[in-house]
Amino acid sequence: MSMLDKLKQMLKGHESTVDQAVDKGGDMVDKRTQGKYARHVDTAQERLKDQFGTTGRDQNPPPPPAPPQR
Repeated sequence: MSMLDKLKQMLKGHESTVDQAVDKGGDMVDKRTQGKYARHVDTAQERLKDQFGTTGRDQNPPPPPAPPQR
């Protein structure tokens, strides 16, 4: 099992907390760099949220397809 898989397993069920932490970390970097790298920080935040958070995930997944009719 890769490190990424272990992280995903540990963070499962805590997606909203992950999103908040990513936002807070990005805000801290923006503040320390005085917004110089804001575009790059935003991109990193989006990718982290896609990987670990709720962004891009369907909150209500579609039902499984019905079995074929005979």
